[in-house]
Formats: sequence, structure tokens, C-alpha cells
Amino acid sequence: MASESPARPVPPDPWGVVLALAVVGAWGGHLAWLLAGPDLPWASPLPWLHVALQMWLSTGLFITGHDAMHGTVSLHRRVNAAVGTLACFLFAGLSYRRLVVNHRAHHADPTGEHDPDFAAHGRSFWPWFGAFMVRYTTWPQIAVMALKFNLLLLLGVSQARILAFWVLPSVLATVQLFYFGTYLPHRRPDTEAMAPHHARTLPRNHLWALLSCFFFGYHWEHHQSPGTPWWRLWRVKDARR
Repeated sequence: MASESPARPVPPDPWGVVLALAVVGAWGGHLAWLLAGPDLPWASPLPWLHVALQMWLSTGLFITGHDAMHGTVSLHRRVNAAVGTLACFLFAGLSYRRLVVNHRAHHADPTGEHDPDFAAHGRSFWPWFGAFMVRYTTWPQIAVMALKFNLLLLLGVSQARILAFWVLPSVLATVQLFYFGTYLPHRRPDTEAMAPHHARTLPRNHLWALLSCFFFGYHWEHHQSPGTPWWRLWRVKDARR
């Protein structure tokens, strides 16, 4: 096994901005087509495949905001902040600044008493997920999401489309992010392989890691090298092997 010393982060390059804009553009373009495009037959699997794709793109949208928190989108601090603010706002009306503070606390003390992402005991999925959502949901965020919903209604989008193609993928992406990015990596009990970050890594192949959560399941690697963007975490995983 490779040395467990902190991995040297790769300095951001133009690919960081390009990929961030690609994810945001794909998320927005696909959502706009689903909300304003031709009707899809609900009885067929086609609309549900689009729901799954939009869920995956929503996951990528948040991961883009997460990378911005670590300064891995661009060398320029303002560009990182702009991309992160946009991605988090589009994902669920989240406050980027508040997320940065909480995420730094998570990295400073993973699964510890000062970790805002960790619930006591850290074993049961739904109680932990519920505590996580209560901790991160705010009244301003709820107001923003309600405003977005009503704005889409005013634009003539049917409520069924909004619920199926915007609300449902966002909710599923939230569960996906929590499951692969918080619950699986940090659940108790700790093992020797989780040291020193109290984090596991996804054992399966790179394709599954990409499809499941944009390589965020390589969570030990992320804590080992938080300056490495999502699209390069597979290299840290391979180096550890």
C-alpha cells in the first residue's frame, strides 16, 4: 500500500472550470427540456429514465459546489465562490457560505462531536438522515424553493412536471449524496482501514464510482487529499492501491 501521508493536491487548471460549467449546463439544459419539451408517456419507462438522469446531474451539481468549497474549480478565489454559490443555489437554494463553514468543520473533526454531518451513534440510516436534514434545512432555503416552484407555475409549467422532473430528482439526489458521501463512508463502527480520517472508500470499480456519486464514494481519498477535484479522485484511489 502507498504511503498514508497526505496526497499532494493537483493545482486547478482550465478543466476545472470547463467541467463545472458542463455539469451546470447539462443539469439546466436537461431540466429545461423536461419542463418545457414534448410530453412523455408516463406509462413508459422513458420519463423515469430521464428522472434518473436528472437525479445524477443534480448530484453532480452539488459535487461541483463541493469542489468549489475546496478551491478546486479554479485558481481564482472569486471564480470558485461564484461557481459554488450558483451550483448550491440551483441545487436546493442552499447558502454557499454556510456550507463552507460546516464543511470545514466536518473535515476538521470527521465523526467527532464538532462534525455537523455526523449523528450520534452513526449506525442507522434514516435517523441519521433525518438529523442531517434538520441540521441543514433553513427557512430562507424553504422560501427560495417555494419561490422557484411558484415561478415555474407562473411560467406555465404543469405541477406534475415540476414534481416529477425537478422536485423528485432533487430529493433523490439528496438521498444519494448522503448515502454515498456521508453514511457509507463514516458510519460506525470504525475500522483500521478508515484511519486517520474515520472514512471508508467505495470498493467497486471507477465506473460505478462515477455513476453512483461522481467519485465521492472514494471518501477516504477525498479526506486524504481534499485539494483533488472529483474527476481526479480515481487517481488517488489507484495510488493508494
